[in-house]
Amino acid sequence: MPLRDPLARTRLTALLLAVAVLWPVGVITEFRPLALFDAGSLRVMGGFLAGFLPPSTAPDFLALLAKATLETLAMATAGIALAFVIAVPLAFAMTQSLSVSRIGPGPGRGLGLLLRTAARGVLTVLRAIPELVWALMLVRAFGLGPAAGVLALAVTYGGMLGKVYAEILESGDTRPARALLEAGSGRVAALFYGLLPGAAQELASYTVYRWECAVRASVVMGFVGAGGLGQLMDQSMKMLNGGEASSILIVFLLLVLLADGLSALLRKVLA
Repeated sequence: MPLRDPLARTRLTALLLAVAVLWPVGVITEFRPLALFDAGSLRVMGGFLAGFLPPSTAPDFLALLAKATLETLAMATAGIALAFVIAVPLAFAMTQSLSVSRIGPGPGRGLGLLLRTAARGVLTVLRAIPELVWALMLVRAFGLGPAAGVLALAVTYGGMLGKVYAEILESGDTRPARALLEAGSGRVAALFYGLLPGAAQELASYTVYRWECAVRASVVMGFVGAGGLGQLMDQSMKMLNGGEASSILIVFLLLVLLADGLSALLRKVLA
């Protein structure tokens, strides 16, 4: 008797639904991947990419590249540090597993619910506005330079970190924290001894991932005057200097590899 997949009909239905949803999306966005393999498109892209070789190694440019790289790293690191300061208290307030009022009936249930709702609302507002929009507004206040980029990252990424921190803490084993709260422990002690031991690896990994995203965002914000590699890339592209742009992209790749290595190291230390 031939083998038959019992889930074949379900998978086929899911595939048809996916096609039915994605097809109009592709039409609306005018997504035509075959256009990439058109002879004219290949010729234009080939000529464009050829301009990136060889990467620039001029001493003056390398000095500027080193300065811009340090500026980008400083911007991303400072932005994530400030975002962490914003995210931790909001995530702490929003985490239901640390709510003493949820253990049993008491006068604080309404206040606790109001506090968690307010924290969730603040996090939603912070992450709803893209960091690029914040940077455009803050550049007008602080002028050109990395200060606007740091604050833009801090606001947006504070909202992102806070939301995901709370979800990570809620998705793990919350029984130790509840037991500590029922025994009369404080919320901070329940966090450190009940929730963090099981969630530390995931929290650290996500924080490093967001730092990597902050590095990328710092490069993008450089195009609006926030400094760093993005501003240098903007200048090189405007001057049609593909070699300099290639060197900047290589540095950017190295920064991403650095973030991957740092994430792996932190997970090993916290294991």
